Amino acid sequence: MKLTKQDLKIILQEGEGYTIEFKEALSGLDKEMTAFANASGGKILLGVDDEGKVKGIKVTNTLKSKVQDIANNCRPKIKILLEEIGSVLVINVREGDDKPYECSSGFYKRLGPNSQKITRNEIVSLLKSEGKVRFDELVESKLSFPRDFDKTKLIDFLKRAKISSGMLPKDALARLGVAQKQEGRIYFNNTGVLLFAKEPQRFVPWSVFTVALFKDKDGVDIIDRKEITGSLFEIVDKVIDFVRLYAKVAYKITGKPAREEIYEYPLDAVREAVINSVMHKDYFEHGHNNILKFLPDRIQIENIWIKPKNFVLGETIFRRNHFIADLFNRINYGEKMGSGMRRMKNICKEENAPYPRINYTDTHFYIVFKPSREYLKMAEVKKAGKEPEGLEKGGQKTTQKTTQKTTQKQSAILSYLKEYPTASREEIAKKIKDITESGIKYNLKVLQQKGLLKRIGPAKGGHWEVLKQ
Repeated sequence: MKLTKQDLKIILQEGEGYTIEFKEALSGLDKEMTAFANASGGKILLGVDDEGKVKGIKVTNTLKSKVQDIANNCRPKIKILLEEIGSVLVINVREGDDKPYECSSGFYKRLGPNSQKITRNEIVSLLKSEGKVRFDELVESKLSFPRDFDKTKLIDFLKRAKISSGMLPKDALARLGVAQKQEGRIYFNNTGVLLFAKEPQRFVPWSVFTVALFKDKDGVDIIDRKEITGSLFEIVDKVIDFVRLYAKVAYKITGKPAREEIYEYPLDAVREAVINSVMHKDYFEHGHNNILKFLPDRIQIENIWIKPKNFVLGETIFRRNHFIADLFNRINYGEKMGSGMRRMKNICKEENAPYPRINYTDTHFYIVFKPSREYLKMAEVKKAGKEPEGLEKGGQKTTQKTTQKTTQKQSAILSYLKEYPTASREEIAKKIKDITESGIKYNLKVLQQKGLLKRIGPAKGGHWEVLKQ
């Protein structure tokens, strides 16, 4: 909207600010333009001194042409709109669509009422936030081919993506866009490292997914915790294995050969959330892992991020790591067009589970899953002592049976202790796959409470006695 004389009067009274700059002459005009273009845009009032007094400037076509030339000489060109109000020329500077902008003296940003030169680190941050530099596209020169390359991961991917595996690995990698040959050497980008390196965490140590099982709803008392490593595909599968391990499941006889499993949580929707979490992680941020918290009443997935510009949940198509997202899409892990949230909702609707609750700030993104209504309904029937329809055991109707995958681990613990009664928690954890020492401690306590296991003698020097199995 065009400024009026009354608008100008109000601006002069309020003084300079984040979007307002006063200038008497053309000197240093390019600096102010780039500062506004690198920020949220603003107005430069030419012919006004720092105190807000109108000194006036002769507005001619020659002056306007000079101002336009200054804008065009910035890199990239800055879009401006000129307005004339008496002896004041108002230069409307648009927020740039192609940041960062640079003038002859460097890069600038707006800080309150002043234009300040941007430091190297601030330029890098701006490039990242604008998507000009993408982590997944950067080359990792430290990876040595073929020493650090895992051929089996590539073969598995090609098979799942239904791509011919007859070509040489270096040709397949080049075709996928994750490696290229330069000066006789194969160079991987970070996508290739995260998906096909033998040990991705050697090169990207923060590409870890932390999973934790909590005893309390506040997330203070940890029962089991793991740092999930491997390729991004392996991380997704291992995180879901952790969820399956601790999620309760009800078995329902429907008359079909296989009984129906009703999980406490919509696992496919949780999987979709985990996939989105690793695909869109801000891998420039080194100090925060993706996290899945399994609490008594919910599953919460946390991801650190920089909120994309103009982001609107459910409407914005957002793909932070394009290369990673493309390769995930090739094996049907996620979708190119950003439909992950919609897919999660559809899965929850099919499984009669609440839609995931989404919370986000400028720095963090949270997805929270609550137990399935179907599962809770069956649990309530059992709690009331009734016999739910469609649940049978051995041809006889019975109450709903809910079990935890932990019973499999507990059975393995009992078997091991029967053979090695003096084994320590550390030794048991090494023997039994996918359970930590803290998880062993928790399950030993549960087994004692169930009357299946008894401790004979002190913690050091004693032994375990298996009572039942």
